[in-house]
Amino acid sequence: MKPLLEIRDAHVVRGGKEILIVDDLCLGVGEKVAVLGPNGSGKSTLIQLLTREVLPLYREEPPVRFKGEARAVRADVRKSLGVVSSTMQDEITVHLPVVEVVEGGCFGTLGLPFHVQSTPITRERAVAAMELLGVNELADRDIMTLSSGQARRVLIARALADDPETLVFDEPCSGLDPEGMHYVRAAMRRLAQVGKGIVLVTHYPEDIIPEIDRVILLQDGEVVADGAKLEMLSSEQMSQLFGVQLLSECRSVDGDEYFSLVSSY
Repeated sequence: MKPLLEIRDAHVVRGGKEILIVDDLCLGVGEKVAVLGPNGSGKSTLIQLLTREVLPLYREEPPVRFKGEARAVRADVRKSLGVVSSTMQDEITVHLPVVEVVEGGCFGTLGLPFHVQSTPITRERAVAAMELLGVNELADRDIMTLSSGQARRVLIARALADDPETLVFDEPCSGLDPEGMHYVRAAMRRLAQVGKGIVLVTHYPEDIIPEIDRVILLQDGEVVADGAKLEMLSSEQMSQLFGVQLLSECRSVDGDEYFSLVSSY
């Protein structure tokens, strides 16, 4: 598997404090992986290293390489990655047709930029992304009239519109009801099944779809474990990670494994 992201001896400092330390981590192109940890563990910072939104302290040997490049620019990264975040929904403050929001993914914007005209190619990509995720019937709806679950699926289609190799999901089910969670997780499964790489960042094991087989555990700004899903999501690992006594349950449905946490309080 070709490397997507290679991190060696990376230290991220903010306000004079080290908020993330990664000694050795590699993500492959097309890999399906989850990054799991409590709030404040450094998950979002790790994603920002991947997207080049933050840079680590300088080293003579570059601590971060994106697809082998030590100085990849954000424009190059955007061609390979599609990012979905629950916070994007709050950034949409104008009335736009859904299809334009999705088409904006071809330009890295939420909606079509004022200086850019829709083209048959970009519109076709937007429609194809919506059809793949089953939201094409929303194409003419005002994005601000959608439910949170519908809007989240539209943002996934937007991330897919420019045909990236890997989709990055940053807390994709945050703020959703059970129906919304179901459809967002189903969308992640669909993308994994058509060959897209998945990098899922979450603090809920329930978000980890069956197609993901590797889990990275983050705690207090450091990678504390990295390995096969069944081992990483054990009751012992989850209790240590979140600092409370937890029972990790694995259920098999039609041959697919789903995980959930149970706690006593």
